[in-house]
Amino acid sequence: MEVEIRHANPQDMTHVLRLIKELALFEKEPDQVVINLNDLLNDGFNDPKRFTCFVAEKGVEIVGMALVYFRYSTWKGCSLHLEDLIVSESYRGHGIGSQLLETVFAYGASKNVKRISWEVLDWNAPAIAFYKSKGAIIKEEWRVVHFPEKEINKYKHYN
Repeated sequence: MEVEIRHANPQDMTHVLRLIKELALFEKEPDQVVINLNDLLNDGFNDPKRFTCFVAEKGVEIVGMALVYFRYSTWKGCSLHLEDLIVSESYRGHGIGSQLLETVFAYGASKNVKRISWEVLDWNAPAIAFYKSKGAIIKEEWRVVHFPEKEINKYKHYN
């Protein structure tokens, strides 16, 4: 399927938010999305820029996205984290996810990162198979740890 993969611009963020909500519904956690359009605009296009986003565009429709940000590994050095790679359900199976992932890989290579990492739900067999087909190593023994905002706020006294 013919799509254009490009850097997202501020006008794309409405569509990116729609895709984020679509993914949350697919992952059975639609109530967990608290981010809004202003957050995406501020964090993606103001200083400090907190993420880079790529979109897949078919005609005038945004049908997929990949959102990444830099992190640092004490073992490897500069790394890139792929927060989400989303393709609208009706466009899956046409190679758009591969194009987005390859764009992320090329971006990471251009920034000389030592690793690109992300998480995948253990029940999402199609995504796991897709990532493995690209050469990803799935670290089954690692657990993702989240510390929610409510708990973080208990530590506001830290300076």
